Amino acid sequence: MRTENEMMDVILETAGNNDNVRAVYMNGSRTNPNVPKDIFQDYDIVYVVKETSPLIDDKSWLKVFGELLMIQEPDKNDRMAGIQKEPSNSYGYLMLFADGNRIDLQLQSIEGALERYRSDKLTVPLMDKDNILPAIPDPTDSDYHVKKPTEAEFSGTCNNFWWCQQNVAKGIWRDELPYSKNMFECIIRPHLDEAISWWIGTKTNFGLSPGKSGKYFKRYLPDSYWEMYRATYSDGKYNNFWEAVFTACSLFRELAREVAESLEYTYPEQDDRNMMRYMERVRNLPNDAEGIY
Repeated sequence: MRTENEMMDVILETAGNNDNVRAVYMNGSRTNPNVPKDIFQDYDIVYVVKETSPLIDDKSWLKVFGELLMIQEPDKNDRMAGIQKEPSNSYGYLMLFADGNRIDLQLQSIEGALERYRSDKLTVPLMDKDNILPAIPDPTDSDYHVKKPTEAEFSGTCNNFWWCQQNVAKGIWRDELPYSKNMFECIIRPHLDEAISWWIGTKTNFGLSPGKSGKYFKRYLPDSYWEMYRATYSDGKYNNFWEAVFTACSLFRELAREVAESLEYTYPEQDDRNMMRYMERVRNLPNDAEGIY
């Protein structure tokens, strides 16, 4: 696997040798000082170009980056799906190489780059042949820090977390595994993740990021809470699924109560109690039940 220095060399040499490329900048995890480095980090690179079309029409130039294992062109896929994009302004190549390295390369027109350059605070200039890139501060992940919820946001999350438990419960009783799993993973888990993020925020003065999709939850949660969170992932067996659901409820309750106390908000205790009784009832209903109560 090529080293970071080797990858940066080929990225910058390719740009330097191509007169169409006028500037290069990088964003993403490699510019974030709070992200630990590892072998799976992408190289999120932007080539600022005079014209995108020569680098789109003839893709043979991409071979300089290495042997491709797979490539994705999101803009091409969008066009094939009928979504109109303007490739003269921006075009992307996502490239996974045979040695395991990955480059997410964005081609941007000079006009497009000047519009977007300041939009991501995790940006580092790497090359500027014509001094077209404006001065920017050192990279920071402050835009990705947990945001303090308003009382309305907190209340809405709690309300929907408990309301949607009924959908999981009835899906399990009906033996509708895809539906019940979808409700749990796509509706309820995001609310649980919000509660975790807010809890972390209250402990850190809302001064850090828990990572995309909560990938750093383990780093910031106490072991007991992390083990509970881990137990919310179950297999396709309904008894295990029920255990995961009730564990999610317990964890949400503990964290949301602490968040409410910290922010002087109100936790919906009655909704919590009512829905827990409801779910226990549904869990114990026989398959041929003619009524819930």
